Amino acid sequence: MIKTISTLSAILLISTAAAGCNPTQVVSDTAAANLNAATAATQAAYSIATAAETVTAGAAAIAAADETELFSARDLEQTADLTSATTIKLASGNEVTINNEGVYLLSGEADNVTIVIEATADAKIQLILDGVSITNDDAPVIYVKTADKVFITTTDSENAMAVTGNFVADGETNLDAVIFSSADLTLNGNGTLSLISASGNGISSKDDLKITGGTYNITSAADALEANDALLVYGGDMTIKAGKDALHCENAEDETLGYIRILGGTMNITAADDAIRANSAVQIDGGILTIATCTEGIEANYIEINDGQITLYATNDGINAAPKVSGTVEIIVNGGTVSLKIGSGDTDAFDSNGNITINGGTITVAATSAFDADGTAVMNGGTVTVNGQQITQITVSDQGRGGMGGGAGGKR
Repeated sequence: MIKTISTLSAILLISTAAAGCNPTQVVSDTAAANLNAATAATQAAYSIATAAETVTAGAAAIAAADETELFSARDLEQTADLTSATTIKLASGNEVTINNEGVYLLSGEADNVTIVIEATADAKIQLILDGVSITNDDAPVIYVKTADKVFITTTDSENAMAVTGNFVADGETNLDAVIFSSADLTLNGNGTLSLISASGNGISSKDDLKITGGTYNITSAADALEANDALLVYGGDMTIKAGKDALHCENAEDETLGYIRILGGTMNITAADDAIRANSAVQIDGGILTIATCTEGIEANYIEINDGQITLYATNDGINAAPKVSGTVEIIVNGGTVSLKIGSGDTDAFDSNGNITINGGTITVAATSAFDADGTAVMNGGTVTVNGQQITQITVSDQGRGGMGGGAGGKR
């Protein structure tokens, strides 16, 4: 039986034990088939990265992990079992606090409401958004203080969350996002979630942030999606307008973390700074990424593109490998379709403070400088067209100052 709780007080403590979805529930046949296909398609490409004598720790970590290790069945399931769910009707000014593991079905329109999750360290909690609209002045709409993992799942519905003013800290915790989590966070579902952050991030996780389904419209003054350990995208349809980075992942304490991996989904990005930025590594294995404008497109210590469709316009560098952690600074393209248009000035389509290796894929560049590498720049395969001219090898005119490509005598 579904339980109903009325939000009559300023703080609603939900103490009814509600059964959560079984984390081992069976994922759909289609999702499983896609998962297996993606694993098989990228296995050979991973070996190129892991065979390097010295490779960024974060790159080695994501190359060694296949999709079944990165995503649980529950991550990939786009619906939830509501049989034992607790339903919550939101009311303005009434904070909701969830203490127990379970599934919670939320609905209603309200102002100045924060859904606080403060559960045990092993608790898995799933919030089902079923027509939720919340506008806050200075606090996150969802604030995960403690839990093992939180799932935010949309039903086939429209949902909206906004924070209109400056965020107020919670003691020593600097709250900076419409959805702020100190635990692992997964977003999925079949509906739409629109987020507006007037002064901070859209979604922030101090652990892992995963997106496997749903439609998201995010407008943020700072980063749109931000994670500390890993930012993983398997699916979903995202439209992002970011005042800083669209996707940002950084971990100052552990070089094996702070990475971004994209396996699928559709992203339409406008970013004032970087479109995709990670400290250790960015790996793209699929998806459709359309970056209308940004300062730099993709930036990390190590960047690997195995598949997918990437179209971007950058006013500075398109794809930039720069030293952020220890290990090889490198850009590797093994496959996919990459189209880069770069603004004029001291700019490059591919810019690496280390190496550039093109093994495959279809690459189209419109730029004054196509390739800039401080290390080696090698083209082993693929189809590369620079300013309308197909090239067969990479030419770098100066050490650290890239040329347009083509012609003999280039760096091999």
